[in-house]
Amino acid sequence: MGRGSKANHLTYLGDTTSVPASCWRRHHHLHYDGAHKHMTVIEEGAFIGSDSTLVAPVRIGKGAYVAAGSTITEDVPADALALGRTRQITKEGWARQRRDERAKAKAGK
Repeated sequence: MGRGSKANHLTYLGDTTSVPASCWRRHHHLHYDGAHKHMTVIEEGAFIGSDSTLVAPVRIGKGAYVAAGSTITEDVPADALALGRTRQITKEGWARQRRDERAKAKAGK
């Protein structure tokens, strides 16, 4: 990370250069899939909200905003707002059913 940069608690920055606290300067993130590195570019003045995930390769344009909790998989144009969330789905009883199925499989039934 560059001088004067800041990353919040539990932040993962892989192969990163020049990452300022609020993305005021251009910086890059690399995603390694086990075979190839894919770059994400965050341009000057962009704002990345808390708990957001940028799935490389993507480019966040100059002055763009990424809403908190978003998963971004496509380029975001300059001065745009990107929201990458889906509706919550709650499946009642799913965890209990999953545990029961795993227990049966483990017991050989």
